[in-house]
Amino acid sequence: MFSPQGPSLRELAVQALSSVERGYDLLAPKFDHTPFRTPDGVLDATAIALRPLGPFGRGLDVCCGTGAGMRTLEPLCRERITGVDFSAGMLARARDSHPNAGWVQADVRALPFAGAFDLAVTFGALGHLLPAERPAVFAGVHRALRSGGLFAFPVGGPQPIASIGYWTALGFDAAMRVRNAVWRPPFVMYYRTCPLSALQDDLKAVGFTVTTLPLACLGRRSDGSPRHRLVLARKG
Repeated sequence: MFSPQGPSLRELAVQALSSVERGYDLLAPKFDHTPFRTPDGVLDATAIALRPLGPFGRGLDVCCGTGAGMRTLEPLCRERITGVDFSAGMLARARDSHPNAGWVQADVRALPFAGAFDLAVTFGALGHLLPAERPAVFAGVHRALRSGGLFAFPVGGPQPIASIGYWTALGFDAAMRVRNAVWRPPFVMYYRTCPLSALQDDLKAVGFTVTTLPLACLGRRSDGSPRHRLVLARKG
């Protein structure tokens, strides 16, 4: 599927019937050859938007996967950068790609850091969290940052109801809800549980000051709205 180096349909089916952790352990060797990996264009646009706000000291990639977010952290951080994820398979791939970075296996709902980082980022991971789990994750990131530290992540703008993307996401989420209702263990992956307003409310509730920036280099929709925004959550 996706490319000659990507997973087969059978491999994707086995992953989809596994838990989130086991599924990503299985997918890890071929993950970078799937559309699930955050595109370099989004990573680079994030780095461009963050550059005027730095430089930063230590950096943290939350739910780092195979380490794609290091592409953003490396040019921005003057000190050690670290990735955290709960999948041993994904971390093994990340270590191979970025041997000089630090890697920690942990559940992001209970991050094991306190006052250690100046910049935290995350890419493409929020759909793996149920809305009720986000406050614990955001509180953990807040705790992991030093005073004045920044938590940043890109979010896509809402899809127009007449667009293919809107109905594709709606259909995918519906299929996942049916799957999780009839099969255990659950595989949490939803596209429509992270509206910007809800993310902002959850971030503010744990103590962040929140603003957003349009990622203009990623284009605009026909109505003039940006396709992507960068959420900037500052620890006061």
